[in-house]
Amino acid sequence: MTILDRYLFKQFGRTFLLVLAAVMAIYLLVDFFEQIDNFMEAGHGVRLALRYQLLKMPFIAEQLLPVAILLAGVITLGLLNHHNELLALKAGGISILRITSPIIVVAFIYILIGLAASQWLLPATTSASNRIWYEEVQSQNPRGIFRNGRYYYKGETGFYSFAQPDPNQERFTSFTYTTWNRAYKLTMLLTAEKARWRQGVWSFENGQLKRMNPAGGYDIKLFKTKILDLPETPADLFIPPYKSTEMSISELFQQGESGSRQGNPTAWVGFLARISYIFLGLPLLLSGLPMLILLHQKWGRDLSLAIPASCGLAFAAWVCWGALQSMAKTGYIPPLLAAVAVHLLVSGIGIFFLFRLNR
Repeated sequence: MTILDRYLFKQFGRTFLLVLAAVMAIYLLVDFFEQIDNFMEAGHGVRLALRYQLLKMPFIAEQLLPVAILLAGVITLGLLNHHNELLALKAGGISILRITSPIIVVAFIYILIGLAASQWLLPATTSASNRIWYEEVQSQNPRGIFRNGRYYYKGETGFYSFAQPDPNQERFTSFTYTTWNRAYKLTMLLTAEKARWRQGVWSFENGQLKRMNPAGGYDIKLFKTKILDLPETPADLFIPPYKSTEMSISELFQQGESGSRQGNPTAWVGFLARISYIFLGLPLLLSGLPMLILLHQKWGRDLSLAIPASCGLAFAAWVCWGALQSMAKTGYIPPLLAAVAVHLLVSGIGIFFLFRLNR
């Protein structure tokens, strides 16, 4: 590693941490004053509100990671340009690609750290912050969880378990429903290959029904089709959308794998969206760096124009990325295309200008 590499590593690394801390502080401050009234109305004090904000920090850091990488890269290169260091490096025969390479490498390292946090840190902190907000403040009590590729839900009188559901058609696969008495003995076990809610009733295919016999033992009946009245409807069984933010990357992968085996074309949306969003900072950086140099060459300014332009670029990319994810969820485009389209387009534009400036 050369002196230039160490210098740029240090400059970008320090700038990234400062930028991330600054934007997080602004976000948390605004969020705190917006939500403190909700905590007070629910009978909780400032202490719980501060704990809630503290637990949200890893999630906010992940959400701000792409824009923080972009701004840190632009500011780092802008300061080099402002102090004529960039001019000196170019005069010494060092190309633009060689100058920007250490910045891109450090950005990639931060992205890998973001992936690790999304796998091991975020599930615990996001689950705790969601519990505070939805259960203690909003008085909601979601009874469904997702574990090891299956959904589990506690109903009024029994427990449901099923694989990847199809909320659009209200269909479930590998469906199980169990009830227990006060002595914790199984009173009914329903298993079915498929379950469907049609015209206000539950219908099941290829399964068995096991009921406790009052005289002792159990009666077991196999069936090809069966209609049974259960206390819950599909609307009760679908886990709240915010629960997906509590899943780790591996759990989202299991969810996608389970759904794809059942022929659900949108099953991979959650996993691919999480990965692609974390990596969104890299294409933004590849476009932001040449943007700063081009603005300086055209108008003789660097950060005064590059920072607003970079924020505009990040916002446009985020809007396009969000629109593509919505289209993928509704099945209009493949999830993989929604995950990589913005990355390929923005990266391609950035690489093109980097090579052009490198001449």
